Amino acid sequence: MIIAQISDIHAAADNDNLSRLDRALAWLDIIAPDVLVLTGDLIDNGEIEDYTAIAARLATRPYPAFILPGNSDNRAAMRTVLNARYWTDAGKGPLHFVMNFKKLRLIGLDTTVEGTATGQGAGHLSWLQDALLAKGPSASMLFLHHHVFECGIAPMDRIMCGGSAALGALLRDHPRRPLALATGHAHRPAAGTLAGIPAYLSGSICPANPLWLGSATIPPAADPPALMIHRLANGSLASHFIVV
Repeated sequence: MIIAQISDIHAAADNDNLSRLDRALAWLDIIAPDVLVLTGDLIDNGEIEDYTAIAARLATRPYPAFILPGNSDNRAAMRTVLNARYWTDAGKGPLHFVMNFKKLRLIGLDTTVEGTATGQGAGHLSWLQDALLAKGPSASMLFLHHHVFECGIAPMDRIMCGGSAALGALLRDHPRRPLALATGHAHRPAAGTLAGIPAYLSGSICPANPLWLGSATIPPAADPPALMIHRLANGSLASHFIVV
């Protein structure tokens, strides 16, 4: 089973990020994933018409797509334009989702907080507990927008997922702990762990942030559009960082 992940498009009239998305989707056409998860920040500058443009592109693909919001998104506009029936919010609140797909449960945890770029997961742990324990596949992947481990880029770590310690405490010894956590937000690929579970930070469709770890000079960044591929086979998950 192949799960594709795209994050941080940040589409707007003053950038070419929809063209960068087209490059990523064209590459995915070759791979032919079973499913695509978009981990937030689809638009920029509140330009909600770009939701329609993104939805039109996804509608031409043969695989299903599941979408989480990021801090630059407008949840009300997402409900109106995207009208995704898999969200569990009943028209209000967080845009979580749970989908059993073949032998894997895909869980999307909405960590956005209105009015701030910082994420928060601790307030959703009861919902997540229910999602993990619900009838269906025991193997799962957990998707969030905000990263859950410090990536070393200080400005982004200041607005990472708050409550990550509480999230880790829930998952550490959980009988159905996820195979991996997959996030975005920092516009820079990275790998880490949370409570001993592999945690991935996908690169972005939009231009990448530099890998600035505190040096006197900020290093340049000219990364192509980035995405991730997660492959589940024989009960083992392998995750790949891709640029196109």
